[in-house]
Amino acid sequence: MRGLSTLASRASPSTRDQTRKIYWIRPAPSRSPQPESETKLIGQPTEGASQLNSQLDNHKVPSISNTPSFLHQRQSNAKPIDLNYISQVLSRKDWHLLLNHELNAGRVALTHQSVVCILQNQDNPLSSIRFYIWVSKIDPLFEKNQRVGGVLGSVLVRKGPVLLTAEFVEAIKESGYRVSEGLLCILIGTWGKLGLAKYCVEVFGQISYLGMSPSTRSYNALLDALVKSNSLDLAYLKFQQMPSDFCKPDRFTYNILVHGVCKVGVVDEALRLVKQMESLGILPNVFTYTILVDGFCNGNRVDDAIKILETMRSRKVKPSEATYRSLVNGVFRALESKKAFQLLSNFVDREPVLPNAVYDAILCSLTQNSQAREAAHFLRKVRGRGYLPDKSIFDVLMTCLMKGLPTSETCELLDSFVRQGLNIGFNTYLSLIETLFRGGNISEGRKYLAEMVLAGLVSNVFSYNMVIDCLFKSKVTDMAARIFSEMQQRGVTPNLTTFNTLINGYFKDGEIGRVKELLVMLLQHGFKPDIFTFTSVIDGLCRSNKVDDAFQCFAEMEEWGAIPNKVTYNILIRSSCVVGDVARSMALFRKMQAKGIIPDIYSFNALIQSFCKINKIEKAQNLLASMLALGLTPDMITYSSFIKPLCDSGRFSEARTMFFSMEVNGCLPDAYTCKLYMDCLVKSGNFREVQDVVKKCKEWGLILDKAVIV
Repeated sequence: MRGLSTLASRASPSTRDQTRKIYWIRPAPSRSPQPESETKLIGQPTEGASQLNSQLDNHKVPSISNTPSFLHQRQSNAKPIDLNYISQVLSRKDWHLLLNHELNAGRVALTHQSVVCILQNQDNPLSSIRFYIWVSKIDPLFEKNQRVGGVLGSVLVRKGPVLLTAEFVEAIKESGYRVSEGLLCILIGTWGKLGLAKYCVEVFGQISYLGMSPSTRSYNALLDALVKSNSLDLAYLKFQQMPSDFCKPDRFTYNILVHGVCKVGVVDEALRLVKQMESLGILPNVFTYTILVDGFCNGNRVDDAIKILETMRSRKVKPSEATYRSLVNGVFRALESKKAFQLLSNFVDREPVLPNAVYDAILCSLTQNSQAREAAHFLRKVRGRGYLPDKSIFDVLMTCLMKGLPTSETCELLDSFVRQGLNIGFNTYLSLIETLFRGGNISEGRKYLAEMVLAGLVSNVFSYNMVIDCLFKSKVTDMAARIFSEMQQRGVTPNLTTFNTLINGYFKDGEIGRVKELLVMLLQHGFKPDIFTFTSVIDGLCRSNKVDDAFQCFAEMEEWGAIPNKVTYNILIRSSCVVGDVARSMALFRKMQAKGIIPDIYSFNALIQSFCKINKIEKAQNLLASMLALGLTPDMITYSSFIKPLCDSGRFSEARTMFFSMEVNGCLPDAYTCKLYMDCLVKSGNFREVQDVVKKCKEWGLILDKAVIV
């Protein structure tokens, strides 16, 4: 349809001259290259390392004791830190001297943010340790900061294991520093996470060489590491050695061990440990009881888990949100979902006051198990208690309800919460609107769309784009056009995504005239068509049986600097195959490979189907071999494409091999493929083979038409 080039005549005078060469999309206008912005390293030191060494020769190195006062005086004037430069400094033998100089020269500002940034951005984890040692001596508060220690631990786990060698310890001592107890605890923690239980014990046994004695803190770090590395026996052994090192276990010690035995399901031992800690005057806290709740649930003792809450109440220990979440999640793990809901529903009935975390956890578990009816029932129950879920919970909940309940019931629940003051989120509204429109409930869909706009949730180009896309997917094209018009009236300027969404939607709706108008508007707004624009146009033209026009558009892509991707090629390959032009499809297939684009299952299936239809089975088999060589797994379409032509050619042995290889390759045949194969066998008189296929279908759980079964 060459008339599509008349798009140029519809353009405004300002754009008409540019449209003389257009087919569907005009060639890109030439633009003068924009000058690249200069890139500059932020916070680069004024002198390099060599200059700094010369300064150190001529100036006295400031003592560490003077640096904290400097921190308070000049920290606000310090420049952003050059991380590459700091990394170079930390790799040198005189790293501590250079760091002290940089600090006093005002080129390093030691804030929590900068310290964390430096720790995270070292290629060598030993550099992170050196910096941590140095900064902890400059300001001991950094060593006490849990975030700083946690960041160092994460770095050492990610880049570790980092072993504490004698050479490294000696080098630290020669620099005038030492491995502190805090650093040792961090290191032990990382070894535990990496499963190095024995190494943890070996280092701990030589702790005196680090100039320190065992303490309850270091023992707790060791026990925690051993529990995390699943070495509970070793943890108990070291626990028993604590008195010989004059270390008394504390609440952390017992909580670590209780967690360890609960993790392996030995809850009775956990109770024994709790009694032991109580006999020593150490009262269990909320963490202890939360661990016990989780342990009882893991051991399928949900009644005992609920009794733990009664024990907490009698001892005036308030359960935390984590306690309740552990109970709810544990009950759903231990019991069948309906029984779990019934038990927890009864628990809620007995408890007059519960935090929202309980209701949130129950509703989340119900949605995860797709229990829409139960979720609606529970939601009505807790609504009477004044419960209002937050937006994230309600989004997930509404998705579940829309899938499992009548739309009218879902809308009733939503409206009731709106009346109670719940602010519905954008995603919830959008999902409900799409469900209503797809179900043909246009009036209700319009109502909620109006509510969403009135609530101010559709206020920028991104939200408008999502609404327009939703309306096109729901086949409400006139409403999408109205929203697009309203968007411009409100002064919201459409972007390229807006036009791409409209073009794609109108093409799928068959309104080619509207697409031409949108292409003109796109260019008038100064936008340059991208890969999504071209792919939408090409797909739309192919769907409209205008394959030649689609190829002309494909040829224009390079002029606009849009590089075709796998999706673009697949659309054209499929469309060429549909019109019977297999040679053109193969040429495209080779071109995409030459461009470095690896074909996918859709590329191969279109060609395999075409070759099988024209009885060129060998060429189709060659394509199958190429597909397997690329590591692609054949699917139902691939196999079914071969079966009928092989049978029609009398190659029943190959067809049988192809059919039964589907199960071996993890692609069970569907009823259509089985019927296709059985029809071929019946026509050829292979009735015995048909009975074998029927038996197989029963094993696969497929229900076949009785007329097929002989």
